[in-house]
This record gives sequence, C-alpha cells and structure tokens, in this order.
Amino acid sequence: MKKIVGFWDSTPNIKNISFPVRGRMQVDLSDGRVIVVPLSAFPSIQKLSTHEREKWFLIGGGLSFDKSNEVIHIEQIPGNYANYRHEKQPVDSLVVKS
Repeated sequence: MKKIVGFWDSTPNIKNISFPVRGRMQVDLSDGRVIVVPLSAFPSIQKLSTHEREKWFLIGGGLSFDKSNEVIHIEQIPGNYANYRHEKQPVDSLVVKS
C-alpha cells in the first residue's frame, strides 16, 4: 500500500509573512507552501500602518505584531479545518491501495 501524497504528515509552521500586494497578506510556511489572504479577514492587521506591519513576531503556533494585542493562530489563516476536511477519520489511517 502507498501512502497518500500531499501534506498529510506536515505541520504548518509560519516561516515569514509579507504584504506584497495592497490589501493582501502572504504567509510563507516552512514546508514551502504559500497562502495569500485578504486583509479584510483580519481587521486588526488591516488597521496597522505599513510600518507597524513590518514589526511582527511568531508566538506559539501563530503570529502577532508589536502594535497589536491579538494573536493570529495558524488555523485562522486557511480556515476551520473541520469544515473542509474530506474525511472524518484520522489522517494516519488514510492509505491508498496500489
């Protein structure tokens, strides 16, 4: 049996964030994935100035900014996993028959 390909065994960890396009935040993950989200989904970040957005830091499994008291957790970036996963069983039990 072959294991399912993809990022099943990968834990997303934030490597870097940037704001390359107005109104968007880019989140680079340590495994090479890149997620781009609209800032409208994160009002606390949206109201920060360009300079204030440069002063971010990692905290736990998320990120925050010097001028913000909110922590954005990694789960908030792609959305609620429970709502979009395709299986109700644990990922470890998923295999593909060859």
